[in-house]
This record gives sequence, structure tokens and C-alpha cells, in this order.
Amino acid sequence: MIVVLKPTAQKNDVERLTKQIEKLGLRTSVVVGTDQTIIGLIGDTTIVDPKTIEVDEAVDHVMRVSEPYKLANRAFHPEDTIVDVAGVKIGGGHLGLIAGPCSVESKEQIIEVAKSVKQSGANILRGGAFKPRTSPYSFQGMGENALDLLLEAKKATGLPICTELMDAEYIPLFNEKVDLVQIGTRNMQNYSLLKKVGREVKKPVMLKRGLASTYEEWIMAAEYIMANGNPNVILCERGIRTFETYTRNTLDLQAIPVLKRITHLPIIIDPSHAGGKWWLVDPMAKASIAAGCDGLMIEVHNDPEKALSDGPQSLRPDKYDSLLKDVKKLADIFGKKYE
Repeated sequence: MIVVLKPTAQKNDVERLTKQIEKLGLRTSVVVGTDQTIIGLIGDTTIVDPKTIEVDEAVDHVMRVSEPYKLANRAFHPEDTIVDVAGVKIGGGHLGLIAGPCSVESKEQIIEVAKSVKQSGANILRGGAFKPRTSPYSFQGMGENALDLLLEAKKATGLPICTELMDAEYIPLFNEKVDLVQIGTRNMQNYSLLKKVGREVKKPVMLKRGLASTYEEWIMAAEYIMANGNPNVILCERGIRTFETYTRNTLDLQAIPVLKRITHLPIIIDPSHAGGKWWLVDPMAKASIAAGCDGLMIEVHNDPEKALSDGPQSLRPDKYDSLLKDVKKLADIFGKKYE
């Protein structure tokens, strides 16, 4: 349920209404927009008679929200959320351009790639430290040592760091060293982890879509994080599993306008994992910008043939540079900003 206030409502009206609602055992979420203020009611709203709230002189109208997700719902928060990642804005017309190797392999590798993507225009550095792999015999990442190497790359370039959190035991370490915490596909419905991330992670979170998850399941996973205290969530579409076997996954571009319609959270597209082939990254990245995404997450490696993971889907630095030149042109056409 949401309570939409009149444009004339004052701060004391908001405080009075929230206290009145919270006395009923509900939680409230107040969103102050440019044109109106909305109070979201969270909990068992069946106990509330909308008429008892609508009689208040500061209230314009009361609406019931049928979707199970509340905090992530655009009805609760009509304006686009802008997430700040160590000074880089994502959402609300701001593009996040995340790039780097699938896995951190050495100090020389990560710093070289970081410098090249920074020069091309990337504003966030990605690099896998802990790698969830389908095979237990595949390279699993360098772990904590990789975080230190990412920090050295950050020091050399100024780029904020994005890497994947797989286990709650590393949350204190990520709070200290990482700027954007990624929750991967395989953990999208790891609800115990999501709850801890919501309560304990102090940085923005990027939540990747599960291999076969619906939009609602994906948004509900974001809701777990938000309901537990962290509102700074970015959604990431990375392709879903379909009957097609030619590509690694199928990139769901219609997720962009659908999610823009039903949620206020930013959405980033990962065309590297979607297709699994480097030559698909360029056209899919451009299509994503045209469809209205809030950013791109692209794998870049200085020597893809020798990469320890996901070499076939990684762009060389020169290919990434060429792509970003076109992305920037498209961003200007579609009114997107990038720092």
C-alpha cells in the first residue's frame, strides 16, 4: 500500500502520518520526489482501512500495491534511483561503464587492463577474485590476494572496484576494499546470503539475474537486500538459459523496458556472459544502450587466448576502445551521461 501526499504536504505532515502508520505495526518508507511525496507501507496492510488515512488533509490518495515486491516497486518510488559507486553515478540517465578481466591473474595483468579500459572511458574496474565455476577443476580465482591486486590497480587508475562476493564470511573484507559488491547468478536466490548482504554490506550491490529466473523472482531477490537495510541495488541482466545452444545464453533485452516500467532500480547489461563470444559483445552492447540500459559490464583481457577463465568472450583492449567510441555516440543520442 502507498500513501500519496498532496504537493502542499509539509515535513511535519509526513512525520505525523508515519508515526500513525507505524503504531499499527507496519514499517514505512518515505520517498520525497520533485513533484510529490510518497509513504510506502510495508507489512500486513490488510489491517489498514485506506479510508482512515485518506481523510487526512495532507493525503491525496491511497493505493494498494498488488505486486509482492514493495521497496523495489516503481509505485513506491516513482523516480529513477541513482546509485553512487565511489563517485560514479549509475541510473537516472547516468551510465556505468564497467570493464576488466573475468579473473585477476597477476599484478601486471590487472594493472595493464585497468589502465587501458580507463583510457577508453570505463569508469569502474571489474575483476574476479573469487570465481564460482561449474567445474571444481577450473580456476577458482586468487581469492584475497586478488583484492589487494585490484586495490593496486585502483591506486594506479582511480577506478572504483567491482568484484563478486560468494560467501558472507568475506563481507568485512569487501566493506573495506570493494566499491561495488556483485552477487552472481548462482547466488541470486541464496536468501540467507542476500539477507546478510542487506544488513551488513555498506557498499552498493549489483545483483545478477539467475540463469532461469523470472523478472519477479529477480526483483524479489533485490527486495531481500533492500528489506534488510541496503537500498543501493543495481540489477544486472547477463543472459538466461533457453533451448538455444549456439550462444552461451540468450540476452533478454526486453528486460530493460520491462524493468524500467515496474521498478526504479538501475539495470546494467552484461553482453559478455550472455553470448559467450567476443564478436557478439559489440552489437549487443549497442543494442542495450538503445534499449535504455543504465550501464554495461564487459570483460576485457589483454591476452584472451591465455586467459584462465572466459577468454572466448573477452574483448581485447583495442576492440573495447572502438566499442566505447560508438557507445559514447549512442549515449549522446539517447541522453545518457557518463563520467
